[in-house]
Amino acid sequence: MNNTTDTIELGGVGITRVREYYGPLGLAPHEFIPGSSQDVWSEHAGWLRPDFADGEPPVSRVALQTWVLRSEGRVVLVDTGGGNHKARPGTPWDRQETAFLEELARAGVKPEDVDLVVNTHLHGDHVGWNTRLDGDGWVPTFPNARYLINRNDFDFWNPANGHPSVLGDGNAGVFEDSVAPVHEAGQVVLWEDSYRIDANLRLDLAAGHTPGSSVLALASGGDRAVFVGDLLHSPVQIMEPDANSCFCEDAAQSRATRRRLLGWAADHNALLVPAHFGSHGALEVARDKGAFAVKGWAPFAPYAAGGEG
Repeated sequence: MNNTTDTIELGGVGITRVREYYGPLGLAPHEFIPGSSQDVWSEHAGWLRPDFADGEPPVSRVALQTWVLRSEGRVVLVDTGGGNHKARPGTPWDRQETAFLEELARAGVKPEDVDLVVNTHLHGDHVGWNTRLDGDGWVPTFPNARYLINRNDFDFWNPANGHPSVLGDGNAGVFEDSVAPVHEAGQVVLWEDSYRIDANLRLDLAAGHTPGSSVLALASGGDRAVFVGDLLHSPVQIMEPDANSCFCEDAAQSRATRRRLLGWAADHNALLVPAHFGSHGALEVARDKGAFAVKGWAPFAPYAAGGEG
């Protein structure tokens, strides 16, 4: 691997990071990860700041990004960020207008090139570019793609089913503008416990953050990686794996799932790829006295800590 790059190769799979947003979330660290201790933020402040929290009083920083995978001749997108023109009150990506499609093009991908879209779950910051505004309506951004969505999340977030959420109305409108249009276009594949994409890639249910939260496991040659969506929002959840974010639907299940997958990543020397990490974006972990520690960062070029947007 190069020292810093936008693309790495794991076995026969290319992985490219495409940025949409990097900046403040609007929540203090202890609001974002309410179960985390002041000790962990203080002890690791030398590297948590400014990439993951910045300012006084500190505010959490997050990235919205899409992971582009090239595997067995196909283009796979993992999560599609916040999207443009979408009503997301209270978030930094409310009715945003970004150059995401231009950034995707710089990575060598046009919308019609995409074969598969993986939504690790159906929160608004993971499905936004599923669709784009065309006149007064929403149409699939990737016209030739199949969109892989876990059935549990599809049913949970479908407003016709009336499921209450810890978000209250914080995910309102997302199903209607970013999920229903691709389903109505016949492009959605609803899967359940697991879904084999190809010889290198497999989707597995990893519930807790949402009922249908999923992870994408990569195994190619001797290399391993796992794209964990919002299993981790912050590196403090590596040192304190029982600390959930404020957005988890099932607290106990989130803790159990996080510990299980962190253990798997540590034991298999796998690259751990969360959805929202700035800095180098992905990392390896090691077991550490009943918790975990950062073993090393991926060689992706880090986002500038002072930049936004």
